Formats: sequence, C-alpha cells, structure tokens
Amino acid sequence: MHLLTVFSHPFTDRYPAAVMEAFHEPFRRAGHTIDVLDLHREGFDPRFTEADHAHFWGGPIPDGIAEMHRRVEAADRLAFVYPVYWWGMPAMMKGWIERVFTGGWAYQYGDGVDDRGKQPLNALLPSIPTVLIGVAGSKQRTYDKYGYREAMRTQIDVGISAYCGIDDVESHLIYDVEGDHNAPRREAGLVQARGIAEAFIAPDRVARTAKADHLAARQEQSSSL
Repeated sequence: MHLLTVFSHPFTDRYPAAVMEAFHEPFRRAGHTIDVLDLHREGFDPRFTEADHAHFWGGPIPDGIAEMHRRVEAADRLAFVYPVYWWGMPAMMKGWIERVFTGGWAYQYGDGVDDRGKQPLNALLPSIPTVLIGVAGSKQRTYDKYGYREAMRTQIDVGISAYCGIDDVESHLIYDVEGDHNAPRREAGLVQARGIAEAFIAPDRVARTAKADHLAARQEQSSSL
C-alpha cells in the first residue's frame, strides 16, 4: 500500500508534524510506503495564477501541476494533516487543492470546457480511501455549539472530495491542544492519530459514503424540524 500525505505547517518540529508522524507509524510498521507532500518544504505556490485560470478555460496545464497529479494517481490511500485555521484548512493547503484538482483531471462537465454550465458533472477521480486530520486549538464543545465540524465536512468531504469522485473520505479533529496545560491532550491526540491510521489500513475497514451520509443527515435534520 502506498500513502500520499499532504501536510501544511511551516515547522517540522511542532505538534502538527508530530501528529503526522504518529499517523504514519502504523503504515511503516506494516511495511507500507509513504510519500509526504510537505507544502512548505517543497515550496508549493498556492496562488491561482493566470496560467491556472487559462487552464481552467482549456489552456495548457501549468508547470508542476502534472507532477502533483502523478503523485495522487500513484497513491492507494490519501491523507491530509493540517492545523485548523479559521475553521478550515490553511490557505496553502486550500490553494493546493484549487490548483491541483483541475478540470479534465478531477472533474468535468459533459465533454469538456465548452459544456461547463450546460451538461452534468462527471467526477473523474477514483474513490481512493482518504482521511483528513485537523489539529484544532479550540474545544470540542465550541465546534459542537456552532456547527464548525459539520461545516468543514460539508465544504471539504462533500464539496471538494466527493465532488471529484473521492466519496470514501473520513474526517477527524484533535481538539484543544494549545498551551503547556494541554500536554496530556496532545499526548492523547498522538494516540488518536495512531488509532485513526490503524483503522484506516485495517483489512475489514468499511468504505465511507460521504455524500450519501451528508444528504441523509440533512434529510433527518429537516424532518425533525
């Protein structure tokens, strides 16, 4: 099994990197291979440029994006590990998705650009098992109170992943880890990350259906009003 982990944090000696390493431990013990796409270390430019805009409308693929496509295509499992900034992904990771999940590769309307807005969407990516691990500074009750977790799942699990065909996606948050007083929580978060990985590579893991689950939950919520 080959895992591609997309990681976004400016430091490799801080807690998000420790979470990533803990998540990788079960993969390494089982002899699986790992490709770490560290966006900061690799100097990925997240800005959606004129070249990206041109490609969106049918122009040539920008420099470096085809290589990113190949790394995704080579993976049997996909992971995103990141600190939660303003109840979402860091801008660098969001920019990676905006530039890499391109039309004609991740999704397409009808036969191509000319059918955008006219023909139905075709999701082009295979439903590769995908896990997202967000390192959250706030407490779980804050996420529960305002619905931040559900909002993130709507945007990322359904609006991005399932939109492009990756329906087998699961999201996890490691809560309340900031400050020295939360050292026990940070240690528990590493245990949580290892457990997520062990379940993720387990032979009896059941594939997720993110879009159907999301719509069913919304239907249930509407029926209860």
